[in-house]
Order: sequence, then C-alpha cells, then structure tokens
Amino acid sequence: MSTNHHIEPVPPERWRKYLTDYNEGLGLVYERLMLNDFLEQLQKKYSLANVLEAPIFGMAGISGINSIVLARNGANVTLVDDNAERLAGIHRIWQELGLDARCIHLDPLIELPFPDDTFDLAWNWAGLWYLPDPERLIGELVRVSRSLIFIAMPNRAQVGYLMRKFVLERDFVRYVDESWANIGRVKNILRDWECKIIDEGVLDVPPWPDTVMPASEVLKRLGIRSQEMQSRFQGNGWNWSSMDYYSGKKPELKAQMNKYAFLERAPLPWQIKSIWAHHRYIVAQVR
Repeated sequence: MSTNHHIEPVPPERWRKYLTDYNEGLGLVYERLMLNDFLEQLQKKYSLANVLEAPIFGMAGISGINSIVLARNGANVTLVDDNAERLAGIHRIWQELGLDARCIHLDPLIELPFPDDTFDLAWNWAGLWYLPDPERLIGELVRVSRSLIFIAMPNRAQVGYLMRKFVLERDFVRYVDESWANIGRVKNILRDWECKIIDEGVLDVPPWPDTVMPASEVLKRLGIRSQEMQSRFQGNGWNWSSMDYYSGKKPELKAQMNKYAFLERAPLPWQIKSIWAHHRYIVAQVR
C-alpha cells in the first residue's frame, strides 16, 4: 500500500554537477568501491548475467555508475531512471568508459516495461525513498527477477544521518520519504511476495560519519572557519573520483580505500557494526 507521502522533486544541483564534475569526495569513493566488492561477490556466487538497476538515483555523487563493475565482469546491464537529462548524462559517462548499458526512461518509475523473469538480479541502492510508490516498485522488481533482489537503504540510526537531519541539512527530508529508511519494512514486503531472505547486513562502514556532503562544507555548516582546517579538505590533493578508478587513471584508489575498511571487514556481527554503518541491505531470492 502506498504511503501517500508528499515528496518534493530533488533539486537538479544535487545531481547535475556530477555529470561533468567527477570530484565526489572521499566518502563516496569509499562507499562505491565497498559496494563494488559486494556486487562482485554476488555476481560470482550466483552467475549474474542480466542485471536491472532501478532506480539508479540513490547514491550521491555521480549517478548511474554503480553497476559498472557488473558490466565489466560480463553482465548485460539495464538502467532505469525517471529523469531524461540525468539518464542521457549517465549514458555518455558509460560510453566514456567504453561500456554500454540499456538506458530506459520511465516517469513515473512504478511499472517496469519488462516481461516476468527477465533478470538474474534486480536491485537499487538507496533509491526507494525518492519514489512515488516504493512498495509497487519492489513488487515490480520481484516480478521481473528470476533469481535475486538486492536493496540497500541509508541507516537512519547512525550518527552522520542524525547530524544531517537535525544540524547540517534539515531540509533534505522534504525530498525523501524517511519511512523507507527502515530496511525491516522492505524485508516484510519481500516476504509478502514470497521471497526468501538469504542475506542481510550492513555496507559502507568507514571510520567517519555519513553526512552526504564534502568535509569542507560540513565544517562551514558547523561554523568552523579555520583556514587550516578548510585547506585540509580542498585543492588538487583532495580530489576523489570513482571515475578515476574506473578509467584506470588512479588504480591505486582501491588500495587507499581498503586502508579505511577495518570496520567494514572486522569479524564482528553486523548488528554491532550497524551502530556506525551508513547503509543496511537485504538480499532475497525469488521463489
């Protein structure tokens, strides 16, 4: 059942600049490369050959590139977005990397234009809370998948989320339906569709809070005007881009991100890590 929650359109400046400016920030590069590892493991374990990512707008920074790792490992990738301008930019970015994805514009993003059992994996990262009817979209993901569903959402219990909501960016809740940042709700819907939950846990667990904005901007909003502090997070030495890694310009980025992954890979129950984790996820198998 739809929540009938009113959501305002996401301002274009939140995504448009990253279609040409690939400097996303350290946190986003870490998030994406940790997600890469997870997707690669999933692809190897379940032989994922046909993949649908819908919606593709969820992670901040450069939109539409989270499935690149799957395409590079041989998967056929389909991307669905409700914004034609953003989708065109994403198609160009894929071409820059010498890759191809089927890009489908669908507005509103509710009923998917694919037959039943089309894909081995149907997934999205942090996109549900932007949609007009997330519950119906989850049902559509189940319908078009013949194997797996993977959904992740922000962890609203972690410190950075609370900082963002109550201190740094109080208006962001106008553009999302926060009730969908409850992965338990997603789990219950998948079970209603008779899916089997085969994995759940946390992803994106670096040693910094998740504020979804550059460190220099965080300092400004906290009223810290020190030039010395600001300079640490600005300039050419503070340029972090997933595209630099994907293009081969900076292959060392993965090793750099691994240095921050000690919490991510600590042999602790995910429930303990969830105190600090930026995202919760569910993997389900379609019956």
